[in-house]
Order: sequence, then structure tokens, then C-alpha cells
Amino acid sequence: MFGQLVPDWQMLDTWTVIIAALASMSCALPGNYLLLRRQSMMGDALSHAVLLGVVGAFLTAQLFQHLGLISNETLLSGARMLYFVGALVVGLLCSLLTEWIQKLGRVESSTSLGVVYTSLFALGLVLLRGVADNVHIDTRCVLYGVVELAYWDQWGDTSIPVAAVQNGLVLGLNLILLFLFYKELTISTFDPALADVLGFRSRLIHYGLMCSTAMTLIVAFESVGSILVVAMLIAPSASAYLMTTQLHRMIFISLGVAFLTALLGHYSAITVVPMMFQSLGYTEVKGVSTSGMMAVMSLLLFSLVTIVAPRYGLISKWLAQWRLAIRIHAEDLLGILYRLEETDVSSAEVSRLFQLAVNEDRIVNWFSLRALLKKGQLRLNAAETEYALTESGRVVGRRLVRSHRLWESYVARHFAVAEDQYHESAHRAEHFMDAAARSKLASELDQPEDDPHGSSIPEER
Repeated sequence: MFGQLVPDWQMLDTWTVIIAALASMSCALPGNYLLLRRQSMMGDALSHAVLLGVVGAFLTAQLFQHLGLISNETLLSGARMLYFVGALVVGLLCSLLTEWIQKLGRVESSTSLGVVYTSLFALGLVLLRGVADNVHIDTRCVLYGVVELAYWDQWGDTSIPVAAVQNGLVLGLNLILLFLFYKELTISTFDPALADVLGFRSRLIHYGLMCSTAMTLIVAFESVGSILVVAMLIAPSASAYLMTTQLHRMIFISLGVAFLTALLGHYSAITVVPMMFQSLGYTEVKGVSTSGMMAVMSLLLFSLVTIVAPRYGLISKWLAQWRLAIRIHAEDLLGILYRLEETDVSSAEVSRLFQLAVNEDRIVNWFSLRALLKKGQLRLNAAETEYALTESGRVVGRRLVRSHRLWESYVARHFAVAEDQYHESAHRAEHFMDAAARSKLASELDQPEDDPHGSSIPEER
């Protein structure tokens, strides 16, 4: 498919997407629980702090080699294992130091976390820059990632990149751990006290999650870099969080978003962005960093989700507010007609006064009137000039007016406010008062017959 969309699409591009997708998906799995635990910054901290573990492990190995304790071949073959160990140690150290400073200094967790991870990251950068000129540490690879070059480091005599195998194994391991400890992780995430009561040891689960996150991050470093892995850790989970309220669905959606981030990020890096630059006259731009576009795409996907999410999206919230405005205005129209019917005037005069009352917002009025006609609470004469309540509309109007006048009576009895201020609060309360609330108010007020203005309070029917 992409070969047709992108004529120059090659096997290198396919493997780049696969590696990026595996790295993103492996980061998204622990990222879900970090987000739900309100520890998103802990993921940021680990992704930065484990740089110290990588550099420290490398320097330790160099020291052992210099002392003759290990050979150069042993160093090369065990380098990745050393990175794993260093990342795990520093990741666990970051979590322990954060809790220690929080308890000892009696400060908020975010404060202690900010002190710890910035210090560890700064120390890692100092060591990295201090040895970068003397040893073979590619700072661009460690910090920014060069996923496009990962394809050329292949596994043995096969054409499978080592990065794909590594990230695939980490993704598989995270899936296995999630399957085995799903119940424990879920309970300790939402209710740590309950987890302790059930014998799950929430602190141990927390440290296990930190270790899993650190392992995932160190593998992703070689693909997307230390800085950009932060976006892969939280952004897919944040997008999924807005899409659903079910944890298992959130996990699956985050995996899908992570895959799309990698796919669209690489596609944009080699096609869309160069096309934009070339249209501006920068013809020498043939492509941009895939890792960078992955981070940008994660932001764009999150922005899109904030707009179209079914429950928490901006469109959903706007529609909910619009429906509420229509409902309240429609009920106001029923209340107006019911009060006009109480005044014993002709139907023509009722219709005229009603039209005067509803001409403030024509769009809202139109939708409100259509809704009332569709529900059968309002009827229109043959000439389409006069509106009148149907029996069902009269019942609703009576309930609204009863709620309004009961509330005014309640406010008049219990609050020392001016009489002209009764209406505003009553107008708000009438739309959300049910039969039980009206009955309780009437009982407390000794079944009043009139409101403070002398208007009759309709009976409940």
C-alpha cells in the first residue's frame, strides 16, 4: 500500500516503521499505569535519569577492561546487558531517592522528583560529555535516536534488525507481565490500601513497574533516543485515556495509537515535511528525523483526540452543553405557556405573548420548539400561527412551575435575601428537581398553597 503512496518506499522504510512501532508500543504499556497513578513525571524522570545508568555502565566496563578484568570481546558481547543493569539500578535509585526526599524533607512528590531526576540526568550529561571525545558514545544516538539506521545492525546472517528483535522481546515481556499481574497492577493502581489488605504489597508492585519501565526505556534509547522516548511513554496512553473509561480498552487503544504514531511519523518525515519545505523553496530538504516526527505526530494525534473523543472531547462537551441548553430552554417554553394559561387570557393572546417571550435566540428557539413538537408536548394550529400545550406538555409545565414556586418559598423561609432575588435561583433549580425533591420541600414547608409572590403552587400530578 505504501509502495503505491510513496514510490521510493523501500524495505528500509518498512523496518523503520516496525522498529519504531515496537518501541512505541512497548513504552505505551507501562505508560498506561504511570498515567493512571498520576506518575507521568516519573516516566519522564526515568527516561532521563537512566542515561546516568547507561553512561555509568559503559564507564564501569571501560574501567574493568583497562584493569584487564574483561577482554574487548567480552565487553562488546555484554555491552547491552551492562546497559540493562545500569538502567535498572539507576531507575530504581531514582524512585527510592524520590520517596526518601519526600519523607525526609516533607515536600510534595513532584518537588522531590524534580530534584532527583534533574540531578541524575545532569550528572549523566556531564559524564557523557566528559568522555564523549575519548570513547565511542554517539550522543546524537543516545539523546535523539537514529531509528533510520537501526535497520543496518542486523541479527546474525538474517535481514532482521537487532533493534526489532530487542524491542519485540521487550514488548512481549511487557505483555506477559501485564497478563500475569493485571489484577495486582489494577488494584494497586486504583486503591493501594486495598491491595495491601489483600496481600499484594503495593510498594513492591510499584518498584516492579519502575523496573519494567526502566528496561523498556533503555531498549528504546537506541531507536528513538532518551529525549523523544518521553513522548512515546505518555502520549499514546494520554490519548487512550480520553477515548474510554475501561482499562483494558485503554491499553488496546494506546497500542493502536503508538503504532499510528510510528507509521504516520515516518511517513510524514519522508514525504509530507519535505514537500512542505520544498514548496517554500528549500529544495535541498529530502527528509527529516523520523524520531522527531514521531514526537510531533504524537502531539497531533493527542490534539485530535481532545477534539473528537466520545466522552471528554471538545465536540462531545460542546454537544452536551448544546443539548442541555436546548432542554432547559424547551422547559422554559413549557413553563411560560403554563403560566400564560393560568392568567385566563384568549389563546390568541397567549400565542402572542409566547412569541414575544421566545424571540431572543432564534436558533435555540427553533430547535427547542422542534423538540417539543416531536415529543408531543406542544401543538401548532393548522395555520401554524399559534402554539398550545398538549396534556403531556401541561404536566411537564405544571411540574416546572411547582418546582419553581416551592424553591422560592424555601428560599424565602430560610435565607435573608431580597424578594427580587428569589427568581434567579428558582429558575436554575426547577430544571433539576425531581418528584422526591419536590415532595421533601413541600413537606418541610408544611404543604404551602402560595409562593412568596402570592402565586398559587400547582399540585403534584
